[in-house]
Amino acid sequence: MNKPLTSILSGLLVALLGSVAVASLAATPSAAVQTVNRIVAVVNSEPVTDHEVQQVSAQLAQENARAPQRLSANELYKLALDRLITEKALQQQARDTGITIDKDAIDQAEMNVAANNQITLEQLHQRLPQEGLTVAAFREKLKGQLLINRLREREVEGKARVSDLEAEQYLQTLLAKQASQTPQELNLAMILVAVPEGASADVRQQKLTLAREMARQARAGESFEALARQYSNAADKGANGGELGLRTEDRYPELFVQAVARLKTGEISDPVESGAGFHVLKLLQRKAGTAALSVMQTHPRHILLRTSSQMSQAQAVAKLQGLRQQIVSRKAEFAQVARQWSQDGSAPSGGDLGWVRAGMFVPEFEQVMDHLPLNTVSEPVVSRFGVHLIEVLERKPMPVSSADAREIARNALREKKIEEAYTRWVEDVRSRAYVEMRDSPQ
Repeated sequence: MNKPLTSILSGLLVALLGSVAVASLAATPSAAVQTVNRIVAVVNSEPVTDHEVQQVSAQLAQENARAPQRLSANELYKLALDRLITEKALQQQARDTGITIDKDAIDQAEMNVAANNQITLEQLHQRLPQEGLTVAAFREKLKGQLLINRLREREVEGKARVSDLEAEQYLQTLLAKQASQTPQELNLAMILVAVPEGASADVRQQKLTLAREMARQARAGESFEALARQYSNAADKGANGGELGLRTEDRYPELFVQAVARLKTGEISDPVESGAGFHVLKLLQRKAGTAALSVMQTHPRHILLRTSSQMSQAQAVAKLQGLRQQIVSRKAEFAQVARQWSQDGSAPSGGDLGWVRAGMFVPEFEQVMDHLPLNTVSEPVVSRFGVHLIEVLERKPMPVSSADAREIARNALREKKIEEAYTRWVEDVRSRAYVEMRDSPQ
């Protein structure tokens, strides 16, 4: 089933082009939109029409339908209008500072929207009329988003600084948060008084009495280890004095964890019953969970064709579309194609890029890689290095070194600072814009 463009464009384009809090590029189906040229606001000298607001309002309505507290149609309209005013103010600021977007940048963004959603560029164009958009209108909206993204890079991102002290303090905050969510470690010793399957109530009571006696003797000073070796019915016959070993509490039965929850080191639990019988437990050690920063890492491979005077971007895309078809139809193997055609240093290893974490590749490559299902070959992805086919082989959280952890903390804090600075900066641009509100049909 085809994924609606409204869901395709919502969020993914913002992520692809930068975290820009502006209106979605999605539109409503043309049959549901009445083209109204009424001007509802003027930003500096640029009009905002009711038709534009209705498009964004319809997209917000779809998102609002999933929200716990739903906004009224009038509230959605006002929110859409506010977003469009902010968007136009930012785009005007970008143009005033000399930022321009060329055709190649729009082509690249358009290709990557398609690749992000695992459809071809042709399929993307075919779906646009269903959403009330022409290809030209869609590309114009992409251009507007790119303008804002370039402006953000120039005015905000380049000015964000993080000192070594700030990075270290933020790392400690991250580690403390992770430690609070990490299971503690326990080392327990156990005496098991087994209860035969189908035992009578009298036999069960006898076994419980014996287990209580084991607990009493241990509390009175008898060696728990000696009692375990003599009386435990565990599989190891009480070897090692019944010691079960240091492990995270989630690797112990929940009833064991509950039984020792209030015990201090060296104390003995009351007998607890399981399907095997009655257990007497001694808490040997309780250790706080060790915080080790881990990040989701990805194992991708790719095929790269570089554009040049001998191979245009369009030719590279067409070539890779053909190669992709061979791979997905199992007429060729990805690694074999990479060795034969890829113009990257990874070609001899079948395009294998090894384990990577966020920030190691250019955003246009990472954005597609991060959304790609495992063992799925992407549509051609355009980056500043050329055109790629990407396949993700594995994903898993992996611990990182101390040096990498500090760099991750630095980058995370920098992004946090950028978002905070960007919000303030957008508010300032908006406040300095001349906005004339006109009567709307709402």
